Amino acid sequence: DPNHRSCIAFVKVCSGRFERNVNYKHVRYSRLMKFSSPTAFMAQKKEILDEAFAGDIVGLPDNGNFKIGDTLTAGEDLHFKGLPSFSPEMFKYIENADPMKSKQLQKGVEQLMDEGVAQLFTNQFNGRKIIGTVGQLQFEVIQYRLLHEYGAQCRWEPINLYKACWIESEDAAQLEDFKKRKYQYMAKDKEGRDVFLAESNYLLMMAQQDFKNIAFHFNSEF
Repeated sequence: DPNHRSCIAFVKVCSGRFERNVNYKHVRYSRLMKFSSPTAFMAQKKEILDEAFAGDIVGLPDNGNFKIGDTLTAGEDLHFKGLPSFSPEMFKYIENADPMKSKQLQKGVEQLMDEGVAQLFTNQFNGRKIIGTVGQLQFEVIQYRLLHEYGAQCRWEPINLYKACWIESEDAAQLEDFKKRKYQYMAKDKEGRDVFLAESNYLLMMAQQDFKNIAFHFNSEF
């Protein structure tokens, strides 16, 4: 139902017992969360759970707090890797085609990216939003869903990029130097991590040779 946009995060109980209205630690946010209406599903029926045990799947109301790989614990710091996002093959700027629907476009893009439809990067040089996909069809799907589910219209502007690389380094000085020298090619992903947008394979190879203390990752889980 396009008019009903509530979300449910499905959580597997790995060990111990999950209880309703009990505080659990969201490890990534390092804060306590309580769930008043955890849900169990059976075919088309659903019911509120008071408790669940290892192996059970529980549905938790989600307002954007969860992503794949997140962990809820009784207080321990545990981390599971999520599904990696690989470097896209195609890139385009996304532009608002209807200035009166800016909020709808922003909300739609955020929710579609949370679903994993594509990847969103924000160019640090000009602040423009870049959508990365593995094929042309994904751009058409995004445009269709934005229009029919959110009432927002967008248009695409091609951008010539070869690869998006997540970067990190233990050498803070070299990392800052790289980000300054490559400022027009730097972006942030939706998690706020640094991403280098290489225009060609040659420029990427030169960057790797010139900045040997920087790790260039081609997926988001590292």
